[in-house]
Amino acid sequence: MLVGDHPVKPLEGVLPLRDIKQRKADTLACLNGLSVGDAFGQLFFRTPFSRNGEPPAGPWRWTDDTAMGLSVVENLFAFNTIDCDDLARRFARRYGAEPSRGYGGGAHDILGGIAAGRPWRDEASEAFGGEGSMGNGGAMRAAPIGIFLAHDLDGAAAAARRASMVTHFHPEGQVGAVAVALAAAFAFRARGQGKPNPGAFLEAVTTRLPQSEVRRGLEKARGLSADSSVETLVTALGNGSRVMAQDTVPAALWVSSHFLDDYEEALWRTVALGGDMDTNAAIVGGVVAAYTGIAGIPNIWLTRREPLPPLDETNL
Repeated sequence: MLVGDHPVKPLEGVLPLRDIKQRKADTLACLNGLSVGDAFGQLFFRTPFSRNGEPPAGPWRWTDDTAMGLSVVENLFAFNTIDCDDLARRFARRYGAEPSRGYGGGAHDILGGIAAGRPWRDEASEAFGGEGSMGNGGAMRAAPIGIFLAHDLDGAAAAARRASMVTHFHPEGQVGAVAVALAAAFAFRARGQGKPNPGAFLEAVTTRLPQSEVRRGLEKARGLSADSSVETLVTALGNGSRVMAQDTVPAALWVSSHFLDDYEEALWRTVALGGDMDTNAAIVGGVVAAYTGIAGIPNIWLTRREPLPPLDETNL
């Protein structure tokens, strides 16, 4: 078993009502960090700009990373954890409304099948010749889970696994999501205590993961210093160019760990790696915003990012 189906501690009874409201606000800040990162990274496929120049005019269009992140947050707020059936319906509904948000080929097949009425478990488990997807799509949307359930690390890990398995049935795809959720949880827990040591931060995540390529990549990441070259990082950790969790998560969390207190610097370091820049930046943006809060996101980036739609917290 990858991660046990740990019974999540409900927010009610654990946090006072005022703190539940604040936790939701912090989760939305994380979602904004994810989404601004997504839209920022996407720019570099079309209109890259210099760090010293004026950022392109808005709106900066967000992609499937944000679309699926929205559904995850809605699901969390509706159930206080992840309900797979509801989440699958939300994914399929958003996909059906806007299939041009940059979804990958596997996602088109899986979400199209769910939208047509097939069970999500059948669609996800039968993908890629019955192996399931090991792509980075589960990881790209996982940071808000970590911050929302930061009071319960085992519950956060289990919820991240469930949120990923709706589309990513391969264990590597699920471990990638768990790693990102845990990173966001640890980042949130570190608020007000000073930026964690990068190696200790990565170790805290790694020790909670099962043996996997993602874990081995993060173990490599712990040994790479802040002045490592782009070439060294990409060679050792990947940059998402293979669109796999194990090719994406180690580099994204290396950047997050070293620049956890500087959203702007973290995003520039991320796009310098190339590869799957929108997804890399979505992961980094979500994790870093879990530490900095909404104030850490440059206001000009936030206002130029395409607005997010209102959340639907009803049970579907």
